[in-house]
Amino acid sequence: MTLTCAPSVFIAVRRLGGRVLLPWLCGAMLAGCATDALKRAPATHDQPWRPISASAEATSAEASTLRSAPQAGTERAAAGFGVMAPAGAVSLPIAPQIALDAVYDMPMLIDIAQRSNPETRLAWNRAREAALAVGMAEATFLPMLSANVVGGYQRTSAPSPLVIGGRRDVDTDVSGIVPALALSWLVFDFGQRAALLDGAEQLSFAANVLFNAAHQQIIRDVTTAYYHFNAARARKGLAVQALRNRQEVARAAQKRLDAGLATTVELAVARQGVAQARLQLVNSEGEERNAYLFLLKAVGLPATMSLTIAEPRAVSLPAATDPITDEVMRQALSRRPDIAASYAAMKAADAAVTAARADFMPKVYFGAVAARSRNSFDIRGLPAMSLQSSTTGVLLGVTLPLYDGGLRSAQMTQEQARADQASELWRRTQRDALHEMVAADTDLRSALQSYETATELVSTADTAYAAALEAYRNGVGTITLATEAATDLLDARLVQSDAHAASLMAAANLAFVMGQMNAGRESWLAPGTVIKPGHEH
Repeated sequence: MTLTCAPSVFIAVRRLGGRVLLPWLCGAMLAGCATDALKRAPATHDQPWRPISASAEATSAEASTLRSAPQAGTERAAAGFGVMAPAGAVSLPIAPQIALDAVYDMPMLIDIAQRSNPETRLAWNRAREAALAVGMAEATFLPMLSANVVGGYQRTSAPSPLVIGGRRDVDTDVSGIVPALALSWLVFDFGQRAALLDGAEQLSFAANVLFNAAHQQIIRDVTTAYYHFNAARARKGLAVQALRNRQEVARAAQKRLDAGLATTVELAVARQGVAQARLQLVNSEGEERNAYLFLLKAVGLPATMSLTIAEPRAVSLPAATDPITDEVMRQALSRRPDIAASYAAMKAADAAVTAARADFMPKVYFGAVAARSRNSFDIRGLPAMSLQSSTTGVLLGVTLPLYDGGLRSAQMTQEQARADQASELWRRTQRDALHEMVAADTDLRSALQSYETATELVSTADTAYAAALEAYRNGVGTITLATEAATDLLDARLVQSDAHAASLMAAANLAFVMGQMNAGRESWLAPGTVIKPGHEH
């Protein structure tokens, strides 16, 4: 370790008594070395970290505990590496003031999300910050006025060859105060400030666009979560109906066994089907609870809140349409907020290149100062003198950087690289947007086709189940056929319900990627005849 001290420190120590103070000062400096900060970090790579204030108390207690533990390594890793958050770091989220006894549909949930989801406030603050950056760029065009006060005092003692008034030293005191107003104004800079202002305006536009995009994203997230929850709720309803069908088969098997027309094996198979249906119901109830928590998270509500969610309005699904055209996609690109924001970012990067190029040019500045000073001059033994004066001045200057070790060239190259990246990002955003549109349209057409096919499957499976159950009751069918028919009917209804929910979600996703999801709606499909999934026949 090398210890260096300023000469003035050693001089002061020598005058105050170096033999006493120097060892103490050196010890204090050694005790305050920067490497002592390592005490704040964990001591080793395999031992838990403890706060400095609690290390001494924890060491002895943990040592005795670990010695008596049967599996010291596992016990220590589980308990020893726990973390206690600082005071004030933990607080439960504050729920918004909403009516808990109301029934909330999707538009109401979207409205709550736009008011309570933290993403909207974060996007709002980013937009305000970007707007303030524009104001700060505009302020650089105006002159800067500052008020300054400079005061000072100096005492000088010098030996004199003559004895004056019995003193061999001449003491001189000088004091003064100078209040001043200073004006500075950058008059001309070859467009550097204008370029910076243009870049700030572009970034402010991008932040405002992304603020609207944040609301569109929340509308999309709540819509998707709402459809997920209702799909899970529909699956639970189908599981309840499936349990009733299995119980109906079990009752038929019991009646045939009581009449001596069935065997215990048939009853056992029927009861096995009931148990499987109950398991399916339990799983669907768990899926519904998870979907409810996912919906609360999308809205921005605490997970402990209990809301009544309205069922969506039942509408028919249209037939699968032709793929979207290039003209429709071209119009959709103009509505995409990410494309508008990336284009503004590209323009801001171009403005940064212009501002960096202006660094190579001279700058013309104007300055002015108005000051008034008051000075006092006093030599011991002589009358004191006081002097007041005022100063005004105007300055016009030109500055031209000649050499900076390549700093401006490096900055210019850096800004040009950023501009190239921003341009490529804008082009990539458009390509990705086109892929998203085509994929979303494909998903919607596939979901609608799946729903049409699943609807036909439900019709045939329902007929097959009714026929198999009736045949088994009349002794011309088997329990195996009735059980399989009940299973097939449940599977068909589940596929139909999932295809219906997938169609609604795909339609919402298509509206989002097309830049049309500007407000909450119940459904993004064209209205038609009221048909509820699972009840067409």
